[in-house]
Amino acid sequence: MTITEKVAYIKGLAEGLKLDETKPEGKVISEIIKVLEDMAMTVSDTEERVEYLEGYADELDDDLALLEDEVYGDEEDDDEFDCEDCDEECETCCKNCCDDDEECCVACPHCGEDVYLDEDMDFDCIKCPSCGKEFSCVISDDEADK
Repeated sequence: MTITEKVAYIKGLAEGLKLDETKPEGKVISEIIKVLEDMAMTVSDTEERVEYLEGYADELDDDLALLEDEVYGDEEDDDEFDCEDCDEECETCCKNCCDDDEECCVACPHCGEDVYLDEDMDFDCIKCPSCGKEFSCVISDDEADK
């Protein structure tokens, strides 16, 4: 039962009581019912608008997803990231490239923030502390042969 239907039911009950609107009690109840009717109509209109806006937001979300795919492409290609500072002898990015006194870092391919590396890290699965996305920092066989 909707709010509008409940108010109509209450209005019917009040009419069945045959309240005398010349008396204060009858006048108050009559005015309360009128306010309830107005509120029920406002709530009904608001519910319709919210339903419309939810549908519109869903359409916008779908359109934005299509646009993101068109602009940014497939993000699966970005999962592997190769360090520019590695030399040809290094099989794993920065693991053997840096002096022990220096901090090694690579830029996250997703957000661009520096990610500091150490020897205990799994270079196949590095998690960026800034954006939380994972990426690989391993030189592929093709690049190691160059």
